[in-house]
Amino acid sequence: MQALPLTQSGIQQRGLMSSSEYTFKLVQVCLPEPSKLVVMCDKRKRQCVCLCQVYKSCLDGLLPNYQAFYRVCSRLTKHQSTLLSGQDKQLLVALAGMDVSVPHVAVVSLAVCCRALKLCKVPAAVLHAFDDIRLKPASQVVLGLPEHILAAHAQPSPNPVQLQMTTPFPVTLPECALPADFKKQHGLLAKPHKHLVHRAVLAQHMGEFKSFSTSPFQLNRKGIAHSSRTWQNSEKHVYLFLGYCHHYQQVSQPTLQLFLSSPLIAQFVSFHIAAGHSQLYIRNFLSCAKCVLRWWQSKPGGNHPSFVEGLEWLQTLGLQVADQLPRPSKDPKGLADIGKWMCAADLVHTIHGAEQQSQAQMQQQGVTVETSRDMHDAALAAMIFSHLPPVRLSCIRSLVGPAYLRPCLHPDCKEPSCEGNRLSIMSESPLLMRISLPHHKNARKWGKAVIEFDVPSDLAQLLHTYLGAPRKALLEHHLLIGDACPYVFMDMHGRGFVAAAVLTLYWQKWLVSRGGVPMNPSMCRQVFVDERQSDSATAGPSNQGAAMVMGHSVKQWDKWYDMQYHPRLAQNAVDGMQSWRAAMLQSHTLAAPDLTLSTALHCGHVLVSDSEESQYQSCCSDSDSDIDIELD
Repeated sequence: MQALPLTQSGIQQRGLMSSSEYTFKLVQVCLPEPSKLVVMCDKRKRQCVCLCQVYKSCLDGLLPNYQAFYRVCSRLTKHQSTLLSGQDKQLLVALAGMDVSVPHVAVVSLAVCCRALKLCKVPAAVLHAFDDIRLKPASQVVLGLPEHILAAHAQPSPNPVQLQMTTPFPVTLPECALPADFKKQHGLLAKPHKHLVHRAVLAQHMGEFKSFSTSPFQLNRKGIAHSSRTWQNSEKHVYLFLGYCHHYQQVSQPTLQLFLSSPLIAQFVSFHIAAGHSQLYIRNFLSCAKCVLRWWQSKPGGNHPSFVEGLEWLQTLGLQVADQLPRPSKDPKGLADIGKWMCAADLVHTIHGAEQQSQAQMQQQGVTVETSRDMHDAALAAMIFSHLPPVRLSCIRSLVGPAYLRPCLHPDCKEPSCEGNRLSIMSESPLLMRISLPHHKNARKWGKAVIEFDVPSDLAQLLHTYLGAPRKALLEHHLLIGDACPYVFMDMHGRGFVAAAVLTLYWQKWLVSRGGVPMNPSMCRQVFVDERQSDSATAGPSNQGAAMVMGHSVKQWDKWYDMQYHPRLAQNAVDGMQSWRAAMLQSHTLAAPDLTLSTALHCGHVLVSDSEESQYQSCCSDSDSDIDIELD
């Protein structure tokens, strides 16, 4: 089939063809996967109908999900479809460029097509296009697929505009006050705007940007590939920026091309500052913006000098944001005053009480959903704090049980023999359990070194009890029979804590129910380090070994986790100076210097010997030069 001319909306189309029954129009929509549709309007019933090719010769060149789409359509329609013949078939074959020897062509309704699309999991942009048509029948009188609907789903030309950033770059941030309709959830992933994520242009941009950022070998990219977690953060910042542009800047069709506008980026940074967001949050967005610019640079026509200037402008903006918005200092007393801190002793006592209570209830009431959930919560709390140095929450969330024997679930794992972050039972009698954590934050920096240790006996007994009948009772309650949930710990719906925010809310609610405060679970690492580094620290693990289990080094304690590091060192130094001063007073007595002086009665000058003259002159010259410098 020859290439069709492009319209302003980027849709390839031909003119209308009419017959006695239908009005035909060919529309080739360039979606993430190519889709050629022939849409017809029934002149008599004034209803939209869509072509469904049910003959085998047309299935060979289609992608697998579209083959399934046509087969499902054929199965759903059964004998209710309409066969075309005669002039209608000839016009359709000529318009679509199909083989003239096809045996028959069937027509089905849009409702059937929508059902088939959902079953076959075709690109979401196709599904949204059909939904737009189906929900707006009034606009389908003449044309089956009007341009104002397809414009949002059409693919732009390879280089729609000259790739360059908006110049001149802003030299200062604009004034920004929070609008009256300010919403914290203003990103494209929020419900009112979520449909925009599936638009073809944005979906294509995000697909290319993800491939550019996450490909293991991308030699026109600076640095290593993004991990799955880094990509999720970048995706979040992209959608927040595009949602801001759509909601507050009235951009109807947000795409990654908006990152080429430096005024929009400056306004978004001012918006963050007005909303009271941290400088780390803003700097992460600026880092994401630099990644998007480097992706635009890699495209044809992306060698414009404005990209180099734009990267330097973003770098300068990030440095000045870090300088003008310093990280707020936190201390345990201030956090305790606002109900965000518990000392180590209180936290250990709370978790220990939950362990004893869950075991007592299990013995008294037996295995029920309530007692199983209590034991689950006690085991989860004991893993987060008390028995072990605080392991990273990402490792606890991804911990799989002994019964899981399938491949590693970590999205970035490429080792065929890897079993993932795993809790294993080494022996039943005596009970010995082991935790292996090949996937942790510093695994790449440590040369893929695995954090591995045997579980203490008390914690092992608690986990062993929970992994038996209580965990099975929870899975059956949530209709997840067997080991459908591979993770050791699960939320109230029987799913693993895949998202960090879900575990945070779950922990805070549990801790408040136990008489504690709504402290973040990640704050347990600061609580532990604060106790280990304090002057009243009790006997415990070595700092280096504890830091290894926590997934970092002791140097990170002083930089990030020890919130009293500077005031404690300063106070210890001042206190130590008093004993030092007393020792200086007691160790030496002042002795008068032995000086050889000769004075004349008629002169007030000091006379020195020849051997001391050169030394005296050098001292005088130094003094004179100092005086000259001061005068200058």
